[in-house]
Amino acid sequence: MLLTICLPAAQGKAAVFPDYPVVAQQQASKDEKTIVIVSAEQKAKLEDVAAQVTSHIPSSKIRKVFNRLYHGFSIELSESELEQLEKVEHVERVDKVAFYQTNIDGSVPFIGGNEVRSMFDENGSRLTGKGVKVAVIDTGIDYRHPDLKRNYKGGYDVVDYDHDPMETTPKEGPPTLHGTHVAGIIAANGQVKGVAPEAELYAYRALGPGGQGTTEQVIEAIEKAVEDGVDVINLSLGNTVNGPDWPTSVALDKAVEEGVIAVTSNGNSGPKMWTVGSPGTSTKAISVGASAPPIKIPYLTIFGEEKEINLFPLGGTLPWTIKRDYPIIDGGFGTKEELAEIDAKDKIVIVKRGRIPFTDKARYAEASGAKALIIYNNLPGAFVGAVEGGVKLPVVSVAKEDGEWILEQASNKKSDIQLRTIYREEEDFIAPFSSRGPVTQTWEVKPDLVAPGVAIDSTVPNGYLGLNGTSMSAPHVAGAAALVKQAHPDWTPEQVKAALMNTAIKLKTEDGELYMPHEQGAGRLQVDKAVTAKTLVLPGAVTFGKWTKDDPREEREISFTIENHDDVTRTYHVVPPFDIPDGLQWKVPFSTTLKPGEKKEVQVTLDLMPSVLAEGIHHGQIVVEGGVEDVAIPYVFFIEEPDYPRVMAFNFGHGDKEDSYRYELYLPGGAEEVGIALYDPDTFEFITFLDIKHDVGRGMLGGEFEKIELEDGVYKALVFAKQDGKEDTIESWITIGAELPPYSQGEEAAE
Repeated sequence: MLLTICLPAAQGKAAVFPDYPVVAQQQASKDEKTIVIVSAEQKAKLEDVAAQVTSHIPSSKIRKVFNRLYHGFSIELSESELEQLEKVEHVERVDKVAFYQTNIDGSVPFIGGNEVRSMFDENGSRLTGKGVKVAVIDTGIDYRHPDLKRNYKGGYDVVDYDHDPMETTPKEGPPTLHGTHVAGIIAANGQVKGVAPEAELYAYRALGPGGQGTTEQVIEAIEKAVEDGVDVINLSLGNTVNGPDWPTSVALDKAVEEGVIAVTSNGNSGPKMWTVGSPGTSTKAISVGASAPPIKIPYLTIFGEEKEINLFPLGGTLPWTIKRDYPIIDGGFGTKEELAEIDAKDKIVIVKRGRIPFTDKARYAEASGAKALIIYNNLPGAFVGAVEGGVKLPVVSVAKEDGEWILEQASNKKSDIQLRTIYREEEDFIAPFSSRGPVTQTWEVKPDLVAPGVAIDSTVPNGYLGLNGTSMSAPHVAGAAALVKQAHPDWTPEQVKAALMNTAIKLKTEDGELYMPHEQGAGRLQVDKAVTAKTLVLPGAVTFGKWTKDDPREEREISFTIENHDDVTRTYHVVPPFDIPDGLQWKVPFSTTLKPGEKKEVQVTLDLMPSVLAEGIHHGQIVVEGGVEDVAIPYVFFIEEPDYPRVMAFNFGHGDKEDSYRYELYLPGGAEEVGIALYDPDTFEFITFLDIKHDVGRGMLGGEFEKIELEDGVYKALVFAKQDGKEDTIESWITIGAELPPYSQGEEAAE
């Protein structure tokens, strides 16, 4: 399962959305109160801007002032006053408060953790993270856990505004465990040993019951962590907004500028490009994707067929250890009524994602006597998730395409088909759910690197649990950063990031080809190599941006800083790729000689003729030779406008008033036309446009409806956006009328 904190909020959760006019005679409420994040111009004093705002909008209320990392404040006002707010002098931008929710034993030795523990810092102490302060911004920490209580040093709860950042308990609402699991990977020191088992843990609870939180809370938690003087921040949270200027990304950039190492998960919406979400889009933070440690992977197949299907276990369920063949049976959406109509005893039940929580699907399947449960995605690609409370049943997820293939085979056979499980020992592949880059607008490489995020055992309240996700990958890197910081206390966040990236091992696909930079960044974490790095090259990845075919021949220059941390003089050579297409030339310095402790900035120039190059992404590695080991720096550039999704992060739910609804979505490059079309869920017959707009700029877009003149029920929504000759769509189910039971924890977060 992957419990990454993801935006938008799960269906049915209250959220704040921008106000826009809509079609179909629906009127948005202008009197509704909303909360926004205001970014002020850097030259302006925050108190002056805030005073101007309250003077122009007397009914508004300043909530929180962010004067350290994010130059702005949050404010509550009416929807009708947003336009007036944007016109106030020195107000640079206005962002709606977004809602967030939650998105070792074998993995620590795999990344070199055991080797590091035999090394010593400059004071002669073993490298265990001792003395390094690591902040976990998450759902809180069960600081009473026997594996964590020795390392826990304090923190703050920005949900309840007290100094008790405990995980949400059942008495307080839907319980949480995510932050405790993350903390254990970083610094558990008991039955489970984290990456840095003697690091000091500080918990900042930014996500409350059910793992819900807002941009406002996350930024406040980041600011408090920086004020408390932490060395490392871990944010195993994210959203599906691939934008570099989202407030949490900006706040992380500022935190790094203040000397704090910031680590964040890349997201769990893979395997397609452009799925990285903020704050994984932060330029200066370390964004982490998910790879696999050595594990035994189960695959499903059907006798007589060559196709093999990858399974993704759901947290809180039994592992898939099935050794014999079992018949498969279709359980619809896995509702209690649907399973009551079939004979599921001693069969593998396959159901579709959606309609009811994972937990209910699992419990109904367990009660039916099923041998195991498969949940296939209702959207293209794979996903991961979790079951609350646990069930004594193997439950796995598969991609939409794989689930539909199984059902197709079952419908084509005259008798029951038998599913067979085969097992393979595998390691160092990129998890399909791991979000890919690059970042829109900046075209930067993300993730920066990858770390184990599949079947990671760690601490949870009252025990231990194995989970999947980039939420599990990021704390591996945060723990590694603590070890590097202990070994090199004077290193800046940029140097620590470079050490982690420069020493990462490059991963290859089954075909022996290197994973691309937007899939693995610089490679998979090797903490023992990072701690002992003698040469640093920063930044650890570069982009040369975007060209169009009509651009003239042009040179673009980027700079590297090479640092010699060895005790001998070294001569370095920058080696560009040799296998390059026509229309591209490199210019690099002949050599760079550095004495011990010296550093130097060098320039690398790309001379490019766009008209003769193929459209799309171009990538490769620039190698710096001359150190103990070569350092390979991944690079990317684009010819023509990249093929990123024109629409993402759609969310629909109930508004604050009875019979009101809200939606929001993100347009990474704006849209010439964007809309939401509704269809009958059974016949897929077109019903109406819920909304449609033209010539919309990039960023978040939303709308609110007082009432929707449709019968209560579930509808198929097709969200579309057109821009630069390309149209993209998102398929989603929306509910009009009575709310269905909320998704189980991880349903919307674990993509």
